[in-house]
Amino acid sequence: MKKIINTDKAPSPIGPYNQSVLVGDMLFISGQIAINPNSNELVLDSIEEETKQVLDNLKAILEAAELSLEHVVKTSIFISDMKLFGEINKIYSQYFNSETAPARETVAVKELPKSVNIEISAIAVR
Repeated sequence: MKKIINTDKAPSPIGPYNQSVLVGDMLFISGQIAINPNSNELVLDSIEEETKQVLDNLKAILEAAELSLEHVVKTSIFISDMKLFGEINKIYSQYFNSETAPARETVAVKELPKSVNIEISAIAVR
């Protein structure tokens, strides 16, 4: 049986989906973009600030499910330009320890929702 997990500490979905779905011990988190949940505004000052906001949104959803970044086993990162890879990794490494970091892929795509530069989805296990 699935349980929907949503929080007001992360942005509301911009389509017909939920922030995350818990199935057994697995949490599937929808792709997050850099919307500040307090202002509902995009954070696009720099790729570093944008990445921080995305990861903070993921962290808030995890906390709503009583999990942490340590529970994340897989992330999928979609970026608008592979030239941003280095800056994104610098911020990502502040959230995930390289020794216990989740599996992941990083894919450059033509366009992302609201013309952002990064979107990250995640899978976590209790």
